[in-house]
Amino acid sequence: MTAMTSRSRGIGTYLSFVKFEHTLFALPFAYIGMLLAADGWPGWRALVLVTLAMVGARTCAMAANRVIDARIDALNPRTASREIPSGRLSGRDGVIVAAAGLALLVVAAASLNRLTLALLPLAVLFLVAYPYTKRFTWACHLWLGVTIGAAAAGGYIAVTGAFDAVAWLLWLAVGAWVAGFDVIYAVLDVEFDRGNGVHSIPADLGIAGAVWATGILFVVSVLALGMAAAAFDVQEREPLAWPFLVAYGATAVMLQRQHARLRTVRDARVLDAFNANMVIGPLMLVGTILGLALR
Repeated sequence: MTAMTSRSRGIGTYLSFVKFEHTLFALPFAYIGMLLAADGWPGWRALVLVTLAMVGARTCAMAANRVIDARIDALNPRTASREIPSGRLSGRDGVIVAAAGLALLVVAAASLNRLTLALLPLAVLFLVAYPYTKRFTWACHLWLGVTIGAAAAGGYIAVTGAFDAVAWLLWLAVGAWVAGFDVIYAVLDVEFDRGNGVHSIPADLGIAGAVWATGILFVVSVLALGMAAAAFDVQEREPLAWPFLVAYGATAVMLQRQHARLRTVRDARVLDAFNANMVIGPLMLVGTILGLALR
């Protein structure tokens, strides 16, 4: 009984370490890319391999981020309770988790097609380099957006083996969305970041700069997502049905609410609207599935 409890606690610690629930940010958009590329159901093989690739990439990136940022996290009261600073996991544990995620990503990418395998070194570079960008530029949010946004394009490439306008526009939509909400999240650490040499838009350009940047990024995201749907429609395919438009409209409203909240609140209460980001990916996925099915 004790061994079972200990093992369960260990699993929970590792899941918390890589923030497994945050897979909901990008994984649904990888599925959306896959569904649009196939113009419907892409088959179980593609679904399983894309899922494994995404889980591997997310695990590698988060574990590497936690190892690289362990010293900074230990200094920040908001992050000092994370697994490595608190001693629940060691830096070596984190490296092992990152290596396991990388191995899963490599196997899945190699099993999909030549283009996914060829792009793998670039993807790994972006995944691991993100925590270093915070050391020298406020554009770290954009780097994170490009990195996570690639998931949507990756789902598309996994099916077609090629880029086209839909893939690029999905990448832009997800990348701008992720960069925008990362700016909002950085507002929580603005004073700490300024005092410890960590760069971000709120720390370097002020809260007013963060408001402007988030607004621009969210507008770009909404426009790019709409353009991706339009690009899909003109590829001699039937347009997506009304459920996609409902999900698209709801997403635009949620992003607008986040931005409005940031304009009036400058503390942890901004996360009340920020948490809607966990809903956007699944919502758009359901809208896409129904939009394809009900044409």
